[in-house]
Amino acid sequence: MVTDLLGGQLRVGISGLSPSIGHIKAGKLRAVAVGPAARSAILPDVPTIGETVPRYEASGWSGIVAPKGTPPGIVDTLYRAIVAAQADPGFQARLTDLGVTVLALSPAAFGKFIADETEKWGKVVKFAGLKPQ
Repeated sequence: MVTDLLGGQLRVGISGLSPSIGHIKAGKLRAVAVGPAARSAILPDVPTIGETVPRYEASGWSGIVAPKGTPPGIVDTLYRAIVAAQADPGFQARLTDLGVTVLALSPAAFGKFIADETEKWGKVVKFAGLKPQ
């Protein structure tokens, strides 16, 4: 989609910050609004959609998961390695450059986050009457 915006095949699109921030900073794309509840630290002058559409909040996220039943010791080792990577100033700077906000969650808190997001967006899908195609 970003390629089509840059090439003029689309006049508007919705994208996460990571694939578009470089083009926004280079002046090739114009950010109109961001989806999260708070303005982006990397684009502080760009309003949130919620500033125009009350209660609107949407943002993408990603995380590292392991298969159900993975031994707790392995999960803990992975978690400690992730926390160490997130503490690295170079890694933090790169994520910031990409417009990524880190949610430093424990495995249990991340599991709850996933469950909450699934419930929230499940309600949206049901309300909208969306069906798999």
